[in-house]
Amino acid sequence: MGMTMTQKILAKHAGVDSVKAGDLINCRLDLVMANDITAPPSIAEFKRIGVPVFDKEKIVLVPDHFQPAKDIKSAGLAKIVRDFAHENGIVNYFEQGRVGIEHALLPEKGLVGPGMVTIGADSHTCTYGALGGFSTGVGSTDLGVAMATGEAWFKVPDAIKVVLTGTKPGDITGKDVILTLIGMIGVDGALYQSLEFTGPGVHSLSMTDRFTIANMAIEAGGKNGIFPVDEKTIAYIEGRYHKPFDVVEADEDAHYSRVVEIDLSSMKPVVSFPHLPENTKVIGTFGEIKIDQVVIGSCTNGRLEDLAIAARIFKGHKVHPNVRCIVIPATPTIYLQAMHAGFIETFIDAGCAVSTPTCGPCLGGYMGILSNGEKCVSTTNRNFIGRMGPTDSEIYLAGPQVAAASAILGRIAVPKEVK
Repeated sequence: MGMTMTQKILAKHAGVDSVKAGDLINCRLDLVMANDITAPPSIAEFKRIGVPVFDKEKIVLVPDHFQPAKDIKSAGLAKIVRDFAHENGIVNYFEQGRVGIEHALLPEKGLVGPGMVTIGADSHTCTYGALGGFSTGVGSTDLGVAMATGEAWFKVPDAIKVVLTGTKPGDITGKDVILTLIGMIGVDGALYQSLEFTGPGVHSLSMTDRFTIANMAIEAGGKNGIFPVDEKTIAYIEGRYHKPFDVVEADEDAHYSRVVEIDLSSMKPVVSFPHLPENTKVIGTFGEIKIDQVVIGSCTNGRLEDLAIAARIFKGHKVHPNVRCIVIPATPTIYLQAMHAGFIETFIDAGCAVSTPTCGPCLGGYMGILSNGEKCVSTTNRNFIGRMGPTDSEIYLAGPQVAAASAILGRIAVPKEVK
């Protein structure tokens, strides 16, 4: 029996010729990552082991969730990470002013690439599968052990083959693709499985689309999401990723638990209703829903292409007087590029609040917490009960084009409605 992309990568890093779904293996790691929330408990576990870090260049510390520090406790968490980084000579520690949202920052800095095995103490570490590597989230204890040993154990996942056909229309983003898929299979439809994306439709997806889709593999219960390496992947990593890399392809006789097909050309903009990402509805199939807030950003949709899409819609328009709109570029580089392109000016002219890079409101941290009963359209990745504020507040997940149009019209809307 042949192997999937994920299984081939895991087999190589386990030092074995082949693996199959369900095997328990130990793999060497190419990169280990934690943030200001997950690193402190990982550091505590690491110190209990009492050995040096396994590699100062392969540990990445990204204080992005509650930073710039929102209160005394978050400042203390950041200090734990900062002190550990300095004491151990961690090369890839990103201080304020240089830090970005982790899952946008690592690819941008060329720290992740094809064929790698990466773990992170954050569930959306699966983002890096967009570059043709295996990446997944782990708990803080596993992360602490990994910082000491450079290894982690895995149960080899089975896989779902997602065949993309057709060409993505201009009003569709990667967010629409992944929300549609989650709506089809459910939030546990890929539980502990790899979502392996393939088919001719992949070529019509930008790297931004792919990062967004891989990022939300976990929202379908997936162990990881992974894309094939093609000319767009190579173009993205050129000048960023400077290490040798493997381009891995699934075997023709690889086993998949199921095959799901999506015709991109037939897609329409969607939104996921509270309180699960699987509650996907095509916009126009439900009544008017007035909103109070819009968030454009996060590790899911805070890249330059996302901001460009939103800026084109905002140009010459104003945020609805009853709506607050918060725009969060994902990294300092993206912020600077958006500024040079005129996007930041467009957002401010429209009445948006523009933030320094931070996860902030996505996890209900700060910079955009909702009040009782408020509704928010957000380009973030989760809309669980209480995720962004009180338990009676509501989050509607959408792409940047829907978020921008909704901010202008004061209700869930699509760009063609903005006159």
